[in-house]
Amino acid sequence: MRIQIPAFLLASATLVLAASCSNSASTSQPPVDGAPTDSIYPPVESGKANTDYKPAFAGQTRVAGVKTTTPYEHTVVTKALKSPWGIAVLPDGRLLITEKAGVLRIVNADGTVSEAITGLPKVDEQGQGGLLGITLDPDFATNRMVYWVFAEPVSGGNHTAVAKGKLAADDKTIENATTIYRALPTFNGKLHYGGRIIFDKSGNLLVTTGERSELETRPQAQDLKSALGKVIRITKDGQPAAGNPFLNDSKALPEIYSYGHRNVQGIAIHPETGDLWETEFGPRGGDELNLVEAGKNYGWPTITYGLEYSGKPIGDPIIQQKEGLEQPVYYWDPVLSPSGLMFYTGDAIPEWKNSLFIGGLSSTHIARLVIKDKKVVGEERLLAKEGQRFRDVVQGKNGEIFAITDAGLLYKISKK
Repeated sequence: MRIQIPAFLLASATLVLAASCSNSASTSQPPVDGAPTDSIYPPVESGKANTDYKPAFAGQTRVAGVKTTTPYEHTVVTKALKSPWGIAVLPDGRLLITEKAGVLRIVNADGTVSEAITGLPKVDEQGQGGLLGITLDPDFATNRMVYWVFAEPVSGGNHTAVAKGKLAADDKTIENATTIYRALPTFNGKLHYGGRIIFDKSGNLLVTTGERSELETRPQAQDLKSALGKVIRITKDGQPAAGNPFLNDSKALPEIYSYGHRNVQGIAIHPETGDLWETEFGPRGGDELNLVEAGKNYGWPTITYGLEYSGKPIGDPIIQQKEGLEQPVYYWDPVLSPSGLMFYTGDAIPEWKNSLFIGGLSSTHIARLVIKDKKVVGEERLLAKEGQRFRDVVQGKNGEIFAITDAGLLYKISKK
C-alpha cells in the first residue's frame, strides 16, 4: 500500500520504506536508519527465501523498494553480439565489447558492429570461461592501451589471467598482446573465474578471481598462498602494487588485496568516497554486496547466507557470522546472480546520482541500489519485463546506461 505524502514534501527521488513484511518473515527488514521517507513501498523481493537464516543487522536484505520518478526509456541498440561479457566506453562514446568465445568488437552509436578485432591470445571458453572483463588505460586517449581478463588454457587445465595490448589506430587489431598476470594455481575446471577488472585512483589494476567452485578448490578462498577467491591489486605490468596489505608477508601472495570471496563478477569504486564495492555469487541464496577493505576476509566458505545447490547446508559448523570475518553490506535470497557493477555519476537522471546498478542474470533484471552512509536503503528493478540475463552495465558519455545480455542484446537506458 502506498501512503500519499503532501506534494511539498516530495523529493525528486521517490524512495521507500518497507510497508509490509515479505512472504519470508525471517528476512523482512525494519527501516534502515537514515533512509529517506518520501513514500512507502514494500521490498521488491517477496518470494520465499531458501533459508531461515537471520541477517546480522537491519537492512542487510530485503530493504524498502525504490521508484524512479524521472521518465526514462530503453532501446535495443543491437542484437548482433554473441555472448557478450564486458564493456569499456571509448573516448568517442563507442563501446568496446568482449564476447565470451574470445572475440573483441566495437559497437558504433548507430548499432553497427565491427568485425572481430584480431591479436588476442587464445581463451578457454568452456563453461563460464572465455574472454571476460575489459578496461581502458586511464591514458587511453594518448596510449590506446587496453587491459582484459580471460580464461587461459594451459597444460593441466586453465586459470584466470590478465593481458594488455594496444588498440591499433585503425581499430582492427590489438598490438603486442602480453599476458601480465596469472591467478594460480591452475585447475582443470570450467567454473568461477571472477573476471572483472578496473583501475583504482592510484593507477593500479584491481582484478577479481573466483575459487573455481569445486569442493576441492573452495577452501583456497581462505588460503593466502592461493590467488583463487580474491581481489587482486597489481601494477600495469602485473606486479604486486605498492601499499598492498600482504606485500611484506612471507606467508601470503603480495598481490592479494582481499580474500574469502566466492566468485566476484562485479567491482566498482564510489565516485565520491573512493570506497571499493564488489558483488559476488552466493550458492543457492546468499549473493553478496561487499564494501571491500584492504586485507579483510569476506568469509567464504566459512560463513554464508546460502545453501549448496542440492539444498544441503554449507559449513562445519553452519554459521552466518563469525568474528574476524566481514559481513556483506547486503545479500539476496533468492539470488540476484550479480554480474557487472557501476555507480551512476551522470546528470541526465539526477535521482540516480551515486546509485549502484547491478546486472542480474538468473533474476533477469538490472538492480538499482540506493546507498546512504555505506548501507543499502532502497532497491529497484529495471527492465524486469525484458526477460534477459544482464551480464554487464556501464555508463555512457551522455549519462545513459548501456547493458549487455547473454542473448547478445545491447540496451541503452536514457531519459525520455
